[in-house]
Amino acid sequence: MSLALSTLLYEWRRYMAAVVALAFSGLLVLAQVGMFVGIGKGFTAQIDRARADIMVLGPGAKALFGGPSGLPRRMIPLVYSHPEVTQVAPLDGSGGRFQNILSPEQQAREEARAKKAGKGKGKPGGSARKSEFVNVTVIDAIPGYVTVPTDYSQSMIEALRRPYAVAVDQTALKRLGVKKGDKALYNGKTINIAVVTTGYPNIIQPTLVMSRDTLRMLGEADTGQRVGPLMVEIRDPARAEIVAAQLNKKADGKFRAWTRQELADANSSAMLDDQIIGIMLGFSAFLGLLIGVAITWQTLRGAIMANIKEFASLRALGVSMGDLRNIVMELSFWVGIVGVLAAGLLTWLVSLLAVAGGVPMYFPPTLVIVVAIFLIVIAMLSGFLSLGILKNSQPADLLR
Repeated sequence: MSLALSTLLYEWRRYMAAVVALAFSGLLVLAQVGMFVGIGKGFTAQIDRARADIMVLGPGAKALFGGPSGLPRRMIPLVYSHPEVTQVAPLDGSGGRFQNILSPEQQAREEARAKKAGKGKGKPGGSARKSEFVNVTVIDAIPGYVTVPTDYSQSMIEALRRPYAVAVDQTALKRLGVKKGDKALYNGKTINIAVVTTGYPNIIQPTLVMSRDTLRMLGEADTGQRVGPLMVEIRDPARAEIVAAQLNKKADGKFRAWTRQELADANSSAMLDDQIIGIMLGFSAFLGLLIGVAITWQTLRGAIMANIKEFASLRALGVSMGDLRNIVMELSFWVGIVGVLAAGLLTWLVSLLAVAGGVPMYFPPTLVIVVAIFLIVIAMLSGFLSLGILKNSQPADLLR
């Protein structure tokens, strides 16, 4: 075991402030990255978990929500003409006003609450009445169909096959004021909360999932000349990249085929490339750099000063100043490694709290690695700034 690592292990209290500063600097950046990317994943969760191996978007689309992702309906037969394609279905959706319907018991409680508050008998009020704008996404309620997420059970699909049946994620139930089995109003028409899903949070707007037939009965199905992005299933998912390339060649610029992973990566990048989000993340990284360097530098400087006699003893034994600098830099490196581990632990705990609160978080591995390197660089920079204190390690001071 090296001297630097031994020093960190046996005198860890001296370096705890530096580790904590690095951990919170990493948390500051990772938490925001995780939240912003998680919000994007909440929008695309149904697509990411569908059975589609390839997504077909318009030629100008850079991501699912970046640019015109729809395309002409006549492109569907062109995609179907590929011999390895087995299913093709367009995405469809809508949006509108959602209102819950109070049961007689709830209505009675609301009237009593309103009367007690002096609002007048019979006038509804309080928190039980909910009105929200919701997004609507569509599946084809057929077992094994390309638009059906892989975690939908047979019973869930059967429930959504019924007319006017919809699914709501569990994180949106309280916000919408409903529970499984309740009736509600969507754009003035009665719907039934038939399914409660897990793992499809959307903190911006609640999402309803319904069958394509239900959307058609509500009068909101897209029957025009253009359709949304196409979800494509092929015989061998392992050949998705090859088939996507062949479809792009056949399209001749009329559309672009993406593998599901390519589109997921593009969606994450599009979220982080947003100007406002980029500014916020850049400011967080700069703030983390300032806080991390300032506290870590002063902590390392104080720890080296506290051990200055030990460093002087090493010089008296013939250890060169260059070797002492190497010890300090190695010590800074190990402080950075421990700070990275602490940042990972804190971020994991925060993500658990976020999930419990219905806030989705996702951490792209590449960005996690970048933040880890960022923290180690902060620690090394702080160690470099602390090297000047070694000039005080004079062997003659040991005789005083």
